[in-house]
Amino acid sequence: MASKISVLGSTGSIGTQTLDVARMNGFEITALTANSNIKLLEHQAREFHPKIVAVLDMGAASQLKIALSDTDIEVFCGEEGIKMAAAEQSCDTVVNAVVGVAGLLPTLEAINAGKNIALANKETLVAGGSIVMKAVKNKGLKLYPVDSEHSAIFQCLQGCPENSLKKIILTASGGSFFGKTREELRSVTVKQALTHPNWNMGAKITVDSSTMMNKGLEVIEASWLFDCDDEDIDVVIHRESVIHSMILLKDNAVIAQLGVPDMRIPIQYALTYPERLPSPAKEPDFSEIAQMTFYKPDYDTFTCLAVCREALRRGGLCPTVANAANEMAVDMFLKEKIKFLDIGDIVAEAVSSFTENKHDITIDDILQADKETRIRIKNKY
Repeated sequence: MASKISVLGSTGSIGTQTLDVARMNGFEITALTANSNIKLLEHQAREFHPKIVAVLDMGAASQLKIALSDTDIEVFCGEEGIKMAAAEQSCDTVVNAVVGVAGLLPTLEAINAGKNIALANKETLVAGGSIVMKAVKNKGLKLYPVDSEHSAIFQCLQGCPENSLKKIILTASGGSFFGKTREELRSVTVKQALTHPNWNMGAKITVDSSTMMNKGLEVIEASWLFDCDDEDIDVVIHRESVIHSMILLKDNAVIAQLGVPDMRIPIQYALTYPERLPSPAKEPDFSEIAQMTFYKPDYDTFTCLAVCREALRRGGLCPTVANAANEMAVDMFLKEKIKFLDIGDIVAEAVSSFTENKHDITIDDILQADKETRIRIKNKY
């Protein structure tokens, strides 16, 4: 069970909910980081009084340093500052709630410093799964999933005999556009894509949910977390988001984890495992649940899910390329530079055109593939 935690990405959706959990359970916060939201970061720093805070944006960090000059909190900036927060000496667990592949290097920094990881940054494993999982094993550390789906699988596996797992079943809400045809999706707006039916998440993850890219990334993440191949992972649309995921055992029994759609439950479990403590999330009332429905994913309309599965099967640097292409495409969509359906087309083209794949990869290989993919897309669009 964690006692002293550093929160990377503390001003985002997962970060603020992590601090809700810390507030309720009395965790000591040793470090906080943000991209540029210094107003909220200052408020958090004054409440939790970490040893250090770090801001990616250097100008914002300078402003924060002035704002916190009446405290003894040290302020750092840039990527090095984020890595310093990840490796803060006194913490035992790092919550990585950074969005995107930017979370990979801080994760490795924390592991190298001997910290357990509560991972909400799926791109860490999508891009660098082989390196990260090897580092965790070599250091004798723990990596706990924070994503609701992977936390659900982790919880379902508790007490199951070794080698009893047959399949993982990831549930998906279907996002903002479940049931829509490609023709109907041609004219959807950013505002529509950012309206999620069940979850309160950041902009990038909400768009990923609407394209089903989020579920594709979770398939790749699950393969690393639970040592499964693509064919051992099913995806089912479950609109109500009551069942957060399931496991199918070899005797065809199914175990599911259920609860209200509140990220503070998996966040807390990652920090308190194996203990079960009172939660800030509300208790589910099953009398209010009229029904639970299940559907097959539409791979033809929501092509990102199929592309991620292809990237997982090809392995090597393909998942890195898929993720980089998606991050670029989502950013362009949010800035209204491309249409919604262009996101899936950009990701598919990036993966299909990537031929220089290798499987014995290094961190430099990952960073180079990520960089080259972004440059190609930027030059094209």
